[in-house]
Amino acid sequence: MTDFTMDTDAAGIATITWDVKDKSMNVMTLEAWDVLDALIDQALTDDAIKGVIITSGKDSFAGGMDLNVIARMKEMAGDDPAKGLFDGIMNAHRIMRKIERAGMDAKTLKGGKPIATVLPGTALGIGLEIPLCTHRIFAAPNPKAKIGLPEIMVGIFPGAGGTTRLTRKMGAMAASPFLLEGKLVDPARAKAAGLIDEVADDPMAAARDWVLNAKDADLVKPWDAKGYKMPGGAPYHPAGFMTFVGASAMVNGKTQGVYPAAKALLSAVYEGALVPFDTALKVEARWFTNVLMNPSSSAMIRSLFVNKEALEKGAVRPDDVADQRVKKLGVLGAGMMGAGISLVSAQAGIEVVLIDQTQEAADRGKAYTASFADKGIARKKTTPEKKEQLLNLITATTDLDHLKDCDLIIEAVFEDPKVKAEMTRKVEAVIPQDCIFASNTSTLPITELAKASSRPDQFIGIHFFSPVEKMLLVEIIKGKGTGDRAVAKALDYVRQIRKTPIVVNDARFFYANRCIIPYINEGIRMVAEGVEPALIENAAKLVGMPLGPLQLVDETSIDLGAKIARATKAAMGDAYPDAAVDEVIFWMEGENRLGRKTSAGFYAYDEKGKRQGLWDGLAAQYPVSDTQPDLIDVQHRLLFSQTLEAVRALEEGVLMDIREGDVGAILGWGFAPWSGGPLSWLDMLGAAYAAERCDQLTQSFGDRFTCPDLLRDMAAKNQSFYGRFAQKPKAA
Repeated sequence: MTDFTMDTDAAGIATITWDVKDKSMNVMTLEAWDVLDALIDQALTDDAIKGVIITSGKDSFAGGMDLNVIARMKEMAGDDPAKGLFDGIMNAHRIMRKIERAGMDAKTLKGGKPIATVLPGTALGIGLEIPLCTHRIFAAPNPKAKIGLPEIMVGIFPGAGGTTRLTRKMGAMAASPFLLEGKLVDPARAKAAGLIDEVADDPMAAARDWVLNAKDADLVKPWDAKGYKMPGGAPYHPAGFMTFVGASAMVNGKTQGVYPAAKALLSAVYEGALVPFDTALKVEARWFTNVLMNPSSSAMIRSLFVNKEALEKGAVRPDDVADQRVKKLGVLGAGMMGAGISLVSAQAGIEVVLIDQTQEAADRGKAYTASFADKGIARKKTTPEKKEQLLNLITATTDLDHLKDCDLIIEAVFEDPKVKAEMTRKVEAVIPQDCIFASNTSTLPITELAKASSRPDQFIGIHFFSPVEKMLLVEIIKGKGTGDRAVAKALDYVRQIRKTPIVVNDARFFYANRCIIPYINEGIRMVAEGVEPALIENAAKLVGMPLGPLQLVDETSIDLGAKIARATKAAMGDAYPDAAVDEVIFWMEGENRLGRKTSAGFYAYDEKGKRQGLWDGLAAQYPVSDTQPDLIDVQHRLLFSQTLEAVRALEEGVLMDIREGDVGAILGWGFAPWSGGPLSWLDMLGAAYAAERCDQLTQSFGDRFTCPDLLRDMAAKNQSFYGRFAQKPKAA
């Protein structure tokens, strides 16, 4: 069965149906292009066919391109992968241009056959680029459908004509949210914005009626018509000039120059606007090829698309465990984390029991969901009826007996081993014998917490990131006694709530906090050394970190950092490495500058709690040195402090799969997404250079930058992480 099939009715309308049988959503493959090309040829040359409707056999239209196609196009070109990519892209342009011209006379623009698209639901990436080259786009009024071009989110840009067509259709300014931000909208908003043409209750009937009545002029795209002018002005027009100057500033402001796709997209739009349409497609193809050949884009595609999707589909799930989807969840603790866990679980349709010490506290936790729904109602994202359904799934109570038929418990009480142990014993006396018990701890070792359990094989860590409803990652931690069913239960639950899981072995700070704490500490350490705080913060942002280390510690709270420091020092004794950091943290704590929550930290805040800038009082205690370090040195200290911990986590078996190391870093704490993650970044640098740089940093700044044995071995063997580990990931 091919991905595209065609049937012709008595009225002479050919319906080309896209239906990839082994996928839940249509994706474009190399073979599918050939089939579509042949069907379009058949439709255009058959006199009995009066027009064409392209639609889907699914309740969505398409999810985009199968990004594995990119690797295949490179391979097919042998020693010249860029040529393979460019030729493959230009072939797609040829097919879509054939659809667009539809057999019309090149000079008179007459005699073509009308071609419409019917979108039953979601249309993303190539799933919108193909419709854009047809003559009219009809969509069903499906409020859950998403329409747009999200390629920029995974390190590329719409390179199958979407960039050129959308810009010429809407103008650079109107198209920019969809191209530069990957904005997705429902059909009604897509029509209002000009992405599609009609929303109809029966889009197939509307499309048939249009096809049967379309005139020659209805088939001519604006850019093919004589006298076409780009909406908003071309680059050489005064209005257009200002648009492109502003767009360039916006792109550089948002990307700090580290995301090649955004700059390439803007270049394709600008240069394409200066030349005829067909030349503009070639310009777009060249820039798209340029981006695909950039190691940053390859790494982003691998981590944010291929690996992320694999983890979400259960790549590390134990194979021999039956389905473990959660039917009823118990959440212990109705604070910020417990309330967030209850919200996302109820959103997934899971019945939730939310427990706290007092009814008032439990009700307050449930009210978090009500407040969230109210905001959604105000934005017309949900309805009062759906809010009521959501709240009906959550039972807020102090009575542990409500947990007696739960199949998963998530404990989110105060970060104190004694408190957690007491709750574990009380709850295990009530819950079913086969109920899995999970602790949402961010730092406490799961193996130690499991000692309070009478069934350690059913005890596991499920570490959420705050705020729960926004953060995409969930870190699952296996204690020494954790069994496969507990792992499967945690993974199936995370899939239910539509987040991305990683599974790691138990160790102090697990994986995410193990890597992010050294990043924060390195920034604070530099403050103590007299490095200008603005240099520290801007160096981080210029290398792609979403927040500088000082802002990050303000957001997470300085007293929490002090608490972690004391606990770590108590556990490590003489091996504790961060005394220089503690000096700053404890001083800030003593000054009651605890971060955003007190409107006073490394940053200053106004009376409304809005961040104003770095606190100028810091220099009185830690004067800025006359001589400041090189920008690259600051950036490397900040990045290597994280990446070396990722390598050590892999080396020690805490991290069991390099895919989880990269995906977890990007989604968990925002590690420079342009790099594809810490291990991908080291692969870009090359193991030999990375090991050499470790030696330089160690000599200049201390033993915390000592090159791990694994990295040293890889350097000696000229290996990469994905070359050494990708083909044999360890099962979780």
